[in-house]
Amino acid sequence: MVESGAERVRDGVHTEPYLTAGGTYQLNLVCFGHGSARMRFTPAHGGTEIEVPCDQSVVRRRVTGRERMRIDVDGDRGASGVVAWEIDATD
Repeated sequence: MVESGAERVRDGVHTEPYLTAGGTYQLNLVCFGHGSARMRFTPAHGGTEIEVPCDQSVVRRRVTGRERMRIDVDGDRGASGVVAWEIDATD
């Protein structure tokens, strides 16, 4: 495991994990509560914006390590609950 955590949906997840350039990683994210959240990567080469329903479904995304990558998860208007995530190396 590289990094993990849990935050309230209203606070969101805002992290810049250390990922080895060229390494392959699995991001697992789940939201418990009501409504939905949006996950996005900066720079956008990590993937497109993804809707994360707060229905306990696990959202998985494979990412390739870059020098810098930021992952942001923000709750949609009226969303509540908890967002938990973990990043695992797959190499």
